[in-house]
Amino acid sequence: MKCVAVVWLSLLSLGGSASESSRCDVLLKPITISNEEMLGRWLYVGGSSNIPGSRSLAHMMTSVWLNLTATAKSNVLNLVQTQRMVGQCSSIAYDVIFENSTMVIEKPFYLKEVYLPTECSDCLVAAEDIVSGTDEFTSLLMFSRSRNVPPAALEMLRDQAECLQMVPPIILDPNSEMCPDNIPRSEGLSALNSLLEAKTGQRVARFLDAIFDFFVN
Repeated sequence: MKCVAVVWLSLLSLGGSASESSRCDVLLKPITISNEEMLGRWLYVGGSSNIPGSRSLAHMMTSVWLNLTATAKSNVLNLVQTQRMVGQCSSIAYDVIFENSTMVIEKPFYLKEVYLPTECSDCLVAAEDIVSGTDEFTSLLMFSRSRNVPPAALEMLRDQAECLQMVPPIILDPNSEMCPDNIPRSEGLSALNSLLEAKTGQRVARFLDAIFDFFVN
């Protein structure tokens, strides 16, 4: 009788594991999105990343928005990112390659971004793979055309982070003040690349991430 029970429990375990894998396959299957659908302003909702320092920055940021515009090259978009951090606004701008529903940055580091399903009709969920030297990182980011995101969409984002074995997303307060359009812009990729390449800084950043998570959560 004990053998029958063990076999039954094993089958249940295998069934649950297969079901979870199938669920994650659906949640992480990239979707198709056109250049035209990418254009315009997107408000950052929240996300998760294992880039050292990313969680510390997320806890300090109160609002972020992106604006994507076309360029003279059909496969290149210009991206402007404006954020409010500890009460101060800053803005960065850079070009990205966008084709076949995939965004790519080739240098000074490599980034590939694909888009995942969401329960929100005017939202965009991006999964990023980033390579800097011998280091590899992953980010999961959610954007929306409006401030109101359905709870089901946020729950789906958390499930996608879990499927990617990432820490739970940090969600920004949708009522926080946004930065204006007229913020002076700087070139953004060099600053991010410096963060990715700073090995000692990464260790400090990971420590700060843990501290912020402990006290904020």
